[in-house]
Amino acid sequence: MRIPKFPTIVRTLYTLSNYTVRQPGSTYKAIQPFTRGIAFKSMPTIPFLSSFFSTKSSNHMSYPLEKSDDEWQAVLSKEQFRVLRSKGTESPFSGKYDKHMPDTGVYTCAGCDAPLYKANQKFQSGCGWPAYFDNIPGAVTRHTDRTLGMERTEIVCSNCGGHLGHVFKGEGYPTPTDERHCVNSVSMKFSPEDKIVEKTEGKGEEKVESKV
Repeated sequence: MRIPKFPTIVRTLYTLSNYTVRQPGSTYKAIQPFTRGIAFKSMPTIPFLSSFFSTKSSNHMSYPLEKSDDEWQAVLSKEQFRVLRSKGTESPFSGKYDKHMPDTGVYTCAGCDAPLYKANQKFQSGCGWPAYFDNIPGAVTRHTDRTLGMERTEIVCSNCGGHLGHVFKGEGYPTPTDERHCVNSVSMKFSPEDKIVEKTEGKGEEKVESKV
C-alpha cells in the first residue's frame, strides 16, 4: 500500500474543511463548497480569533439610556452582551435575520427596544449579515473605528450606545443610498407590528408613521 505524501494529505484536509452540509430546509440537498472563506460559528468563541472580529472605537459618548456592565448583563444574553456592549461580531451567515426579508415591520435594538430600521430598508447583499441601505432618522450614530489596521465606520444605537456593526459606502449595490449597514442579528429584535412614533416639536403631539 502506497502512503500518500504529506502535501497531499494537507490538501485533502483543506478541501474537506471547505465543505459543509446545508441546514435543513435549504434548497441544496448535497454537500456544497463555499466559494469564499467563511468564519465558522465556533470561531468567535475563541478569544484569540474573536479579537480579529471585535471593534474598538475611539469615541466615548454619553447616551440617553446608560447602565453599568452588571445591569446590562442582567438583561442581555451572554452573546448579546458580547456584541452590543463589548463590540464583538457574530459569525457570517449565522444570524437569524441574515435572510429574513419581511414586507413590513421594524427592527429594534436588542438592548433598549429603540427602533432602528424599517423592513423596507433591508436588502439582500450576500455578505452574511443583515444589510440595510438606510436607518430610521436619528436612530443610529456613527463613529470612526481604526482597528485591524484600517478605518471603518462603526454604527451604534443612538439611545443606548449598543454596537450594531459597520456601514460601508460605494460598493455598487442598486439601493437609494449606495450604503450597506452591516448589522449583527444578535443586536436586534424584530416586530412585524411596530410603528414609528415621532413627537411633533413644540406641540407635544405624536405623529405615527406608517410601518410599511
